[in-house]
Amino acid sequence: MTDIFPSAALPLQDGDLLAAVDLGSNSFHMVVSQYLLGQLRVVDRLREQVRLAEGLDGRGHLSAEVRQRAFECLSRFGQRIRDIPPQQVRAIATNTVRRLASPQSFLMPAESALGHAIEVVAGREEARLIYLGVAHAQPSKPDELRLVIDIGGGSTECIIGSGFEAIERESLQLGCVASTMRFFGDGKLTRRRWREALVEVTAEFQQFAAAYRALGWTDAIGASGTNKAIGDICAAMKLTKGAVTAEALPQVRDRLLQAGRIDAIDLPGLSADRRPIIAGGLLILEAAFDALDLQRLMISKAAMREGVLYDMLGRGGVDDPRDASVAALMLRYGIDKVQSGRVEATMLRLFDQVADGWQLGIDDRLMLSRAARLHELGLTIAHSQYQVHGAYVVEHTDISGFSRQQQQFLAALVRTHRRKVPRSAFDALPDRLLPAVRRSAALLRLAVLVHRAHEADPIPRLDAHVDGENLTLSLDQRWLEARPLLKADLEGEPHDIAALGIKLRIETTP
Repeated sequence: MTDIFPSAALPLQDGDLLAAVDLGSNSFHMVVSQYLLGQLRVVDRLREQVRLAEGLDGRGHLSAEVRQRAFECLSRFGQRIRDIPPQQVRAIATNTVRRLASPQSFLMPAESALGHAIEVVAGREEARLIYLGVAHAQPSKPDELRLVIDIGGGSTECIIGSGFEAIERESLQLGCVASTMRFFGDGKLTRRRWREALVEVTAEFQQFAAAYRALGWTDAIGASGTNKAIGDICAAMKLTKGAVTAEALPQVRDRLLQAGRIDAIDLPGLSADRRPIIAGGLLILEAAFDALDLQRLMISKAAMREGVLYDMLGRGGVDDPRDASVAALMLRYGIDKVQSGRVEATMLRLFDQVADGWQLGIDDRLMLSRAARLHELGLTIAHSQYQVHGAYVVEHTDISGFSRQQQQFLAALVRTHRRKVPRSAFDALPDRLLPAVRRSAALLRLAVLVHRAHEADPIPRLDAHVDGENLTLSLDQRWLEARPLLKADLEGEPHDIAALGIKLRIETTP
């Protein structure tokens, strides 16, 4: 696991393999594709029903049995992708891992089992990736809006999009595993219990249903296993040819309730491994139909894992969604583009001189560039402690294209770019990211420091050299002597930067 955040930042060659791993709350999926002539061709798929959500208790703890089940599955997945370069693999964890009280206690052994880094994404980012997968599998007509619904094991995502862009994204804490356990945990199925549960679940959709209906859509598409399973049941009951309709859904529900118990469910076309959780999934879909006034839901073969693959193709290039998100934040918070550009250019100048010695790669460079563009974000809130305000916004705002760890990484850089470095600055990050984030923070601090006066004049000399954690910065003596404020700041910086584990030495040359 050499890259801090795997991406396809380097140009792909024909024949290269890409892999996406989806650690869902019900099943773990992996798809391996080959890049050929600008297209992706699936060469392998793996799926195992881990039921991660089944082992989650109310305190955010995961049972030992389910943890072991997950690690064994990831170990098998890891064997398949052992020879694929890390920058061509992305593993994504979703709702259940988001809800863990201590995600790192699960992620560290999980990453060891898989052999690759695992990103945790927020619900709205999960929704974007789901939509991207569906949009590539079933392209829409120009300017047409479509609704995509994905019912997972622990959450349900609803997206309205056009082309490859998700316009509206919502993520609900409702999933087939979690809802079955919540409403039918004792295994009993009754009409009264169903009606009461339907009222609760429909209320969750009502939070955004009016806005979605007002926006409208041409067609509605269901993604992932639950929707596919219900579509298969509709087809097996000869109600549709595989879609789910407003007329067919009540008939499927009535047939399910006739069983009286979860373990007695006998629906045609339903697999044995799907039987224990189908009640919760069907309940959620009925609520979605009611709240959104749906008449027909087509079924897609694609889901988030395909979206992850296509997202990888765009990363590091002109289509990287993270750069668009950073630009939107800069506009929203009125960030001084000229000043952030100066800081970014100087930071990259330093980075390129020390990257080899500090083992920093292309992804570190990209993240540092984004941090440089956003480092003054907090000024919109207040000048005093603006690095604290900016870090909070970066960590807690929904930023399209970024995983939670990536946002925490960016927030840590923004938080530590000036003044004292708090001991807690990197607490949210896993140990594997600490060397990169501390070294990156040191470079950003120096770039910000030398541009404190917002001068437009170029810096005549700015040389950096590293030896382990020792960093030497060389500046032109006459240039520095003409800037007494900067000179004073630099004299105090070795003390402040030491909190990053970096020993800084400033030298000047005639």
